Amino acid sequence: MFRPVFILRAHLAVLAALVALTGPLPALAGEQDDPHATRDQLENRFPPGQEVSLFDGKQLLDWEIAAEQMFDEHGPVSVVDGTILLESGDPASGIRWKGSFPRVNYEVTLEAKRIEGNDFFCGITFPYNDSYASLILGGWDGSATGLSNVDQLSAIENHTTTYQTYRRDQWYHIRLRVTQRAIRAWLDHQPILDLETKGHRFSIWWEQEPLRPFGIASWYTSSALRNIRLRRLPERGGQAE
Repeated sequence: MFRPVFILRAHLAVLAALVALTGPLPALAGEQDDPHATRDQLENRFPPGQEVSLFDGKQLLDWEIAAEQMFDEHGPVSVVDGTILLESGDPASGIRWKGSFPRVNYEVTLEAKRIEGNDFFCGITFPYNDSYASLILGGWDGSATGLSNVDQLSAIENHTTTYQTYRRDQWYHIRLRVTQRAIRAWLDHQPILDLETKGHRFSIWWEQEPLRPFGIASWYTSSALRNIRLRRLPERGGQAE
């Protein structure tokens, strides 16, 4: 997936140097991220404690097809039989949420399956406070699973890395929970990620930037998505329950 690790590290070092000299990279065309969305905006769209569907099974509606940078040669994206089909891109195909999105204290669930290809069939890029991270399922050799990036280390080289068996044309239930204290994930209701956030830095590879603020992608792989839902977690004493 992407490119050899040592090349990725070198590329990241160059980008870091450029950012230090010139300031943050400009927002991408079409990016709808609003890190300063008001509480009223979020509560109107995502009432705390209430599960909200992000896909009606008929149209993309609040989603748009990522088409910048590494997604400029994306495969066809369509809605068929209640699913979003991401056909293999060169290298990537994906969708991003067009509106404001919670920055922390939320949970996303969805089902995804690999149709063809041997790289990640579900890469979820999501906000964590003022940063972003990507949950990668089935990357590199088709089984690597983990969080990119933790302390500038990708999902195949940090302590969140695991290896899962993903069969083609089999639906997998994915649950991602993001709170101030921890980032957790489950695959078919079995825990695959439980990382306390304190003391860690989170970031994404530049290839995934077009998915901000929240998006789902595949890499040289055709996949399908369905039943995408979000629940903002009720807060008690400033912490999600």
